[in-house]
Amino acid sequence: MRCIDGIERHFFDYEGCGAPFGIDDGTLAPWAVVASLPFAPDIVLPTIHHFVLTLQLHDQHRYGFKATFNQTFDGNPQSPAGWVSPWHYGLNLGPIVLMIENHLGGMIWNLMRGSPYVVDGLRRAGFAGGWL
Repeated sequence: MRCIDGIERHFFDYEGCGAPFGIDDGTLAPWAVVASLPFAPDIVLPTIHHFVLTLQLHDQHRYGFKATFNQTFDGNPQSPAGWVSPWHYGLNLGPIVLMIENHLGGMIWNLMRGSPYVVDGLRRAGFAGGWL
């Protein structure tokens, strides 16, 4: 817990942050940004560059980005990213790899659209229009 601008704030590290009423302590997950690449490349690509070049969140680590960071919580005064999780989670890497491939060539969405099980399931769930 820290007092910031006169308000007692709690910091939770790597926690589920549900919207709209979940925990929000300012902690961000770089992998979630990268997983949004096919949806908003004009926003995501500059953000990735910022993570790598300015905040140094990748720092040549073999597993890629750290799990989370929080610029509000000054865990390391030497870090431009503020507090940075010391952990890497393999679960975070899956969406990164899939969405980078999807952004580059569309393979993931093409596979999904070509799967009769996925298409049938979406239709049974009430989805219609678009590529269905």
